[in-house]
Amino acid sequence: MDDAPTTPALDLPFDTEAMLDGLRPWVECESPTFDAAAVGRMMDLAGRDLALLGARVERIPGRLGFGDCIRARFPHPAGDTTPGILVLAHLDTVHPVGTLQKLPWKREGGTCRGPGIFDMKGGTFLAVEAMRQILRAGLPTPLPVTFLLTSDEEVGSPSTRDMIEAEARRARFVLVPEPARPDGGVVTGRYAIARFRLRTTGRPSHAGATLGEGRSAIREMCRQVLAIEAMTTEDCTFSAGVIHGGQWVNCVATHCDAEVLSMAKRQADLDAGVSRMLALKPAAPDVALEVTRGVTRPVWEPDSGTMALYNVARGLARSLGFDIAHQSSGGGSDGNFTGAMGIPTLDGLGVAGAGAHTLDEHIQVGSLVPRARLFAGLLTRLS
Repeated sequence: MDDAPTTPALDLPFDTEAMLDGLRPWVECESPTFDAAAVGRMMDLAGRDLALLGARVERIPGRLGFGDCIRARFPHPAGDTTPGILVLAHLDTVHPVGTLQKLPWKREGGTCRGPGIFDMKGGTFLAVEAMRQILRAGLPTPLPVTFLLTSDEEVGSPSTRDMIEAEARRARFVLVPEPARPDGGVVTGRYAIARFRLRTTGRPSHAGATLGEGRSAIREMCRQVLAIEAMTTEDCTFSAGVIHGGQWVNCVATHCDAEVLSMAKRQADLDAGVSRMLALKPAAPDVALEVTRGVTRPVWEPDSGTMALYNVARGLARSLGFDIAHQSSGGGSDGNFTGAMGIPTLDGLGVAGAGAHTLDEHIQVGSLVPRARLFAGLLTRLS
């Protein structure tokens, strides 16, 4: 695998408007992680598109209350036993059903908006379109290509990590079409991430008649959140993203629950942060605090295999008339798992845009074709 690649895939006739037409049904099929049926409808769409390309599509039942996944293997002369290319993507989003009313599909000049269009339906569709154009042109891929589309990445992949790692062991390379970096670059490493669930338990009382007899779980959780976020340093960050407490406004709350995310560039820093979280104590008397560690993404640091893969991608990009930088990035992805396993992994190969996880989520329309050509170049060049 040299880093001065040439491939006719760089000249494939990708069409921006056709790509947008194909992407729109994906974006308008809302698929929040916690709605297994909605994610299933999205898998129906993607599975059909892949089947029409000739892939052998397998529907993998969801676990732990999450939606189904799709594995699609494309026929190859080398057969299924030869290590190949794994295209690893997720089709769940953070946007609840109904977000389309606030964030409808909308093309405005050089941008296009919609829930999940940037993270990461745009990139996933781009990868499928790359395969479509390769097959239409009759170009070979030196290695077998498999797509694995998962259903729970946005919550840390608790039900799919084992499947992702098992599939990655069959692969020589992993390509992840997560969003491009703000400068258009790609990702060759990811920070370590840990999630935590917290519960405070107080003592109930009537908030009007006997307020002083109660011990508020909400008040205790507020103290804990302030203390936890104050632990943030350059080496390890802490943030609370979910809080639920109480049931009646006229009752002192018995329970309050929260979720906290911690992220670090180095595994040792995350491990230290985990220890601090698990050592937390109640700030007030007569109140209990329970901290439970949730899912974790290991740190992924670039090695020689990943950097060689990046150099191939950079050579392809330069042949297309642009350059791509690389970086380690915050924000986890399933590339954390495959990269940490030592399998050459290139992440951030998706479309350019901004506003992930917000009501300003959008893509840069002009990035669709060059990024699709780059992806097609990798599929037809890696050997």
